[in-house]
Amino acid sequence: MKTIDNIPTSKIQRATKLVSTGAKVGVNYLRYYGDKIVNTEVEAKERLNKNNATDIYDGLKQLKGSALKVAQMLSMEKSILPQAYVEKFSLAQFSVPPLSPPLVIKTFKKYFGKLPYELFDTFNATSVNAASIGQVHMATKNGKKLAVKIQYPGVAESITSDLAMVKPIAMSMFNIKGKDSDKYFKEVEYKLIEETNYILEIEQSKEVSKACAHISNLKFPKYYEELSSERIITMDYMEGEHLSEFTAHNTDQQKAQKLGQALWDFYMYQIHNLKKVHADPHPGNFLVSEKGELIALDFGCMKTIPMEFYSPYFELALPENINNQAYFVSKLYELEILKEDDNKEELEFFTDMFHEMLSLFTQPFHKETFDFSDKTFFGKIAELGERYSKSTDLKKMNGNRGSKHFIYINRTFFGLYNLMFDLKAQHIKINNYLRLL
Repeated sequence: MKTIDNIPTSKIQRATKLVSTGAKVGVNYLRYYGDKIVNTEVEAKERLNKNNATDIYDGLKQLKGSALKVAQMLSMEKSILPQAYVEKFSLAQFSVPPLSPPLVIKTFKKYFGKLPYELFDTFNATSVNAASIGQVHMATKNGKKLAVKIQYPGVAESITSDLAMVKPIAMSMFNIKGKDSDKYFKEVEYKLIEETNYILEIEQSKEVSKACAHISNLKFPKYYEELSSERIITMDYMEGEHLSEFTAHNTDQQKAQKLGQALWDFYMYQIHNLKKVHADPHPGNFLVSEKGELIALDFGCMKTIPMEFYSPYFELALPENINNQAYFVSKLYELEILKEDDNKEELEFFTDMFHEMLSLFTQPFHKETFDFSDKTFFGKIAELGERYSKSTDLKKMNGNRGSKHFIYINRTFFGLYNLMFDLKAQHIKINNYLRLL
């Protein structure tokens, strides 16, 4: 894979890169209008989406950082974006062009004040894995194999300006309007700033790995603070293949079952016991060991779940509450989905919309065991998402709905459901986490 010798770090450099990317998208639309004349609308639109996805991703991967992280987050929303975008943006999870070896050495010296060869017995300046905020290198010390994650230069400093540039696009895509919209972007900005603080990530990693060490078939690396800094993390090098690579070839249902139960228990234990959750459940953050154990990595994005959100959110996972109209509506107000100044049309539309969504999305919690390989269930979720994304009624209204906590909690569940589906995990014991308390 081609390496990168420099990353635009100033606001002007990054804005210029986004403008040039926008120009390419404009050219793609001109081609699309001509394409429609000689081909079908479906064929022309498919080519437009493919070309736009490629050009946008190619621009973002040069910038890295927050802009690429937003693409990664969007790739998990499979029911919102066209497939071409999902496929391209999902590369941001664990496969982007890495920094060149000379830039790696320069960046390490800047962050640590020493060359990597002064700290480690060996250090490979060619990365073994590159993602949106940092890349991983292999090293050894005292006979132990280590993974060293180095943050890309300029990422932490460019978060606010990057989000300001992508905000208009996101508001248009998700139909967000009104003066309260800033709370969502502030939440994303706050979490991204946290993700660039590697000292905080080490604290969170140690906390979660200690609290969840008793969960069967789940493993974590050990972290080394003396070999880490605010922009560098050193941990055990964990042998295994990415979850997406494993699911692409696995035919062992028993192994898929074991991994699926470990993954589900891991998330349910965090959510219900710790009231804090690993809110970045994409395949790049999980490995599968040769023994068929799940290895959890990267705890930079941890979401604390306040009780004032946790209680109404999970109360609506119960069918008797969903089907009690007065109770259901009261919880929608608590979760800021319905507002005191909504008119009659808005109240009816959003009450019906969220009743339909929650009745479907909470189905796993209505049973003792659930089959996450059920294509019908996931097909209904995709159909529902597509229907509302095209709803003309919804586009007329303010899509600025719900507590800011929805952003990362919904992201967690969408990601978790997708991972469970990819694993084709069957007969998952939904409340198994209760045995772990």
